[in-house]
Amino acid sequence: MRLHTIKLSGFKSFAEPTAFGLPGQLVGVVGPNGCGKSNIMDAVRWVLGESKASELRGETMQDVIFNGSALRKPASRASVELVFDNTSQRVPGAWGRYAEISVRRVLTRDGASSYHINQQPVRRRDVHDLFLGTGLGPRAYAIIGQGTIGRIIESRPEELRLFLEEAAGVSKYKERRRETAARLLDARANLSRVQDILTELQAHSAKLEQQAAQAQRYRDLQARLRRRQQQLAWLKLCQAETDGAQAQALEQQVQLELDAQTAALRRLEADTETARQAHYAAGEALNQAQGDLYAAAAEVARLESEIRHLRDHRQRVQQRLQQLQQQRAQWEGRASAAAEERARLGPQEQAAAAQAAALATQCQQHSAALPAVQAALQAAQQQLVRARRALAERQQALGLLGAQQRAHEQQRQQWQQRAQRLHSEAQALAAQAADELRLAPLQAEWEQAQQRQQQAQDLLLQLQLEQADGERQRRQCQQQAQAQGQALAQCQARLDALQALQTQLQQAGQLPQWLARQGLQGHAALWQRLRPAAGWATAVEAALRERVQALELPSLEAALALADAPPPGALVLFALPDRAEQADALDQAAHVPVAAAEAINAAKAAQYSDAAPALQPLAQHLHCPEPALQALLARWLSPCYAAANLPEALAARATLGRSELIYTPQGHSVGAQHLGFYAAAPEQSGWLERAQEIEQLQQQLRGLQGLAEQARLAEAAAEAACSQTGQRLQQARAAASAAQAQAHALQVELLRLSQQAEHRQQRAAQLAQERAEAEQHLQQVQMQQQHVQAQQQALQDELQGQQQALQQAEAEQARAEHALQQASAQARALERQAQEAEFARRSLQARADELQRNQAAAAQQAAELAGQAQQALAELETLADAAAQAALQVALAARHRCEQELGARRSAHDGLSADLRASDARRMQLEHGLAPLRARLSELQLRLQAAQLSQQQQRQSLEEAGVEVQDGPGLQALARSVEADAVQLASLPAQVQRSQRELEALGDVNLAALQELAVAQQRLQFLGEQNHDLQQAIDTLEGAIRTIDTETRSLLGQTFEAVNGQFGRIFPELFGGGRAQLQWSEGEILEAGVQVLAQPPGKKNQTIHLLSGGEKALTAIALVFAIFHLNPAPFCLLDEVDAPLDDANTERYAKLVTRMSFETQFLFISHNKITMEMAQQLIGVTMQEQGVSRIVAVDLQSAQDMLEVQA
Repeated sequence: MRLHTIKLSGFKSFAEPTAFGLPGQLVGVVGPNGCGKSNIMDAVRWVLGESKASELRGETMQDVIFNGSALRKPASRASVELVFDNTSQRVPGAWGRYAEISVRRVLTRDGASSYHINQQPVRRRDVHDLFLGTGLGPRAYAIIGQGTIGRIIESRPEELRLFLEEAAGVSKYKERRRETAARLLDARANLSRVQDILTELQAHSAKLEQQAAQAQRYRDLQARLRRRQQQLAWLKLCQAETDGAQAQALEQQVQLELDAQTAALRRLEADTETARQAHYAAGEALNQAQGDLYAAAAEVARLESEIRHLRDHRQRVQQRLQQLQQQRAQWEGRASAAAEERARLGPQEQAAAAQAAALATQCQQHSAALPAVQAALQAAQQQLVRARRALAERQQALGLLGAQQRAHEQQRQQWQQRAQRLHSEAQALAAQAADELRLAPLQAEWEQAQQRQQQAQDLLLQLQLEQADGERQRRQCQQQAQAQGQALAQCQARLDALQALQTQLQQAGQLPQWLARQGLQGHAALWQRLRPAAGWATAVEAALRERVQALELPSLEAALALADAPPPGALVLFALPDRAEQADALDQAAHVPVAAAEAINAAKAAQYSDAAPALQPLAQHLHCPEPALQALLARWLSPCYAAANLPEALAARATLGRSELIYTPQGHSVGAQHLGFYAAAPEQSGWLERAQEIEQLQQQLRGLQGLAEQARLAEAAAEAACSQTGQRLQQARAAASAAQAQAHALQVELLRLSQQAEHRQQRAAQLAQERAEAEQHLQQVQMQQQHVQAQQQALQDELQGQQQALQQAEAEQARAEHALQQASAQARALERQAQEAEFARRSLQARADELQRNQAAAAQQAAELAGQAQQALAELETLADAAAQAALQVALAARHRCEQELGARRSAHDGLSADLRASDARRMQLEHGLAPLRARLSELQLRLQAAQLSQQQQRQSLEEAGVEVQDGPGLQALARSVEADAVQLASLPAQVQRSQRELEALGDVNLAALQELAVAQQRLQFLGEQNHDLQQAIDTLEGAIRTIDTETRSLLGQTFEAVNGQFGRIFPELFGGGRAQLQWSEGEILEAGVQVLAQPPGKKNQTIHLLSGGEKALTAIALVFAIFHLNPAPFCLLDEVDAPLDDANTERYAKLVTRMSFETQFLFISHNKITMEMAQQLIGVTMQEQGVSRIVAVDLQSAQDMLEVQA
């Protein structure tokens, strides 16, 4: 594997994309100091994975990006690509199958770094692995930077060991061991964490097992409780349904019976009502028949009476006369008897009236005496009330005096305690007087603290004003910096866009590829070397047309080789005269066309002075720093003239020859007989104008960068000043706060002591006054206590007298009440006797009145009877019975018929009455029988409602318990569980209560413990497996480390011996004698360092530090080349390694490098001519543009062949 090409873009001073090939084994990089040669070495080191900016001669990694120059803006990114020829397939791994391997690294301004191998994004680690063990790397022995060759030999043993490890190829083993050790450390850490987690998890699992057992017990109890509750609800539901069914059946039965009884009662009531109506009708018929019978009987009786009256009327009249006489005698006897009885009742009535009057008098007397008794009772009661009130008043007064006595005693104790407390406080105040002696010094100290505080506040205010001014100035600087930054960014963006457009147009089409194949891609186009005047770039482009992109060749004969493969587009090639020609000829050639054009123009101006303005050659508006190129452009533009505008050109066209043209700044051309408007193709136009604008933008950018840098520096200075002022302000604030705190503390203490002294004085006077007042109040309270005691004694005496008076009043009230009760009883007895006597009087009077009426009635009746007797005597004479006998016969027949009808109707009426009485009896019996049925029905309805309510409740309980009551299978399963458990309704409530008590006895239960335990067990299993895997991994990693150590130890030993032998051979070759060797430092070979012992010819030095700079460099070269003999790197970079060597040592060094170049490709930087002579290819690095490096390739073999041809 060898380095084929290096491509740089935006890396340090290589602003433009630069690529140079390395075809030979010895490639030298030459150029003046500071032109950027070492940047090539840094680029190679950087793309191989260097991550330390100091190794790349920078402060930060952003320093590798092109930072701009006077004419260029900073690059946005840095890119370096190394292309390797891998036809020998020395690269191990997956990339070894590619014949060409490109490694590229890109870094952008935002800090994004990316690596690519064969255009595929990879990691930095992949790049390290690609070159691991090959001697290549950011700090490998194959890349020796500027000034580091001497430091190699002076490196510490541990650093020299790195070169030996790279040569032995154990760096990859070391990297693998480091990775393995890191993995082992991670595995052990993971194992420790896993074991810690396992320990914690096992303890947690033990707790969770207990909690899970308790949770399982809780769930089992809960399930059993739920099952028992469901079963209880089911049995209650079944019982309720049974009870409901039974109650409903009984209700229906009772209802039917009640309905039957009610119907029977209604029928019986209807029958009874019918019977009653019939009875009423029969009664009416009976009454009618009775009336008829009575009428017939009356008629018969009348007739018979009439006949008898007629027959017997005389007899009856006679008898009546006799009866009337007898009745008259009886009535007269009755009247006399009544008179006698009335006479007999008169004394009784008088006696009764006298008795009633006497009793009334007694009642009036007792009634008159009763108010006196009541008044005596009222007086006794009032006396009792007054006695009780007087006793209560004395007791209340005595209670008040007792309360006053207790209050006075409490006041006495309070005043006594207050006097003692005031005395103690006065003693304490006397003790505080010693603290008041610090007032005077404390006042002075406080005044000093106030002065310090005022000074600190003044300083703080001054610093705040300074900070405000600094902040305002910083904002102004910041705004200026932002404005400059925006202007710079705009300018930079415009410049980037134009440069990108130029680059894009340069790379557009197939011509760039053709130029690359022909090796002409590094040649600058003509427009890059021209500097047209302002405003004439378009005109120059219009005049030159395709020649604006012309390329320079050493000679036009060299273009003959391109005829076989012509370019895919228009291409102009030109060659300038040989630089060996005389400079005056160049100058003449450069100025002759211009002079000729000026002469022609002058002649034309003289010829047509009146017709047209003077014309200037277009070449005068174009500047080129190369005289030969200026002369060529003058010849190309000799027939071209310039006019400020189109009217001037048209006015001057008469002066033109056949092939001459006048161009305006817009590119329009005017010939003698034609006018052409310029409109070039986009890809072929604007080169000079854009280049001119790019140059102007670069100049503007440099100015803006300067202004931006000044603004940034001003902002930084303002920021630093603000920061410094802020620090001072913070210090001043702290000092002011401290001074304020101290002054405040002193003020507080001073105020405290002053207030304490004032308070002590005031309090002392107040205490004295309060003590006097307390003594006075104490004496007053004691006098009041004595007065209250005297009042209490007097009230005690009065209380005893009032108690005796109360007892006497109570006895008097009792006597009055007894007398009133006796008087009331006697009055009530007399009232009853008076009422009875009055009743007897009234009865006798009523009897006497009745007898008087009877007597009067009897006398009247006797008088009437006497009159009737006289009438009967008169009637007797007129009586006859013939007609009456005939009517009697008719009346007897009618009466007989009425009697038969009455007997029939009476029989019917009696039967209906018996039936009605029987129906009423049955109705009453039925009504009495309905009441129990109604009560039974109500009871059954209540039982049915209770059963239905119980069913609803139990169904709701089942639904809440998760049993679908509408689902047949759910209820059937519940019924089967009841049958399976053989539970009874009577025992289930006790079981439910027992389960509830067991649940309550469990207390708080972690119901999530089962899930947590399952998760913990699963995690335990996973962690156990992980623990086992980690243990196995640790064993495997430890075995791998032991294997790597064994192999490393073996390889290091072998490599050490081989390198030591080569080092001992090459060292005398470079020095022309002497001896050198390597040796291990003390310790294990895997940890020991490498020490170098070198003794040049004629020296017996014991340490390498005694050698000169050149000797150290040669020793280091010998060591490096000894390593190369053992493990040749694909290429070696040497940056001015020969700088400290003299010519003799340089020749030996050059011979050794030349001999080693058969196996290793060397890229070296040197200023030594001897070293340059050994190069097969020299790469020149120039910096014509300040800050921008360019490559100039020189093939020495081709140059030598060219010289031989010319010779």
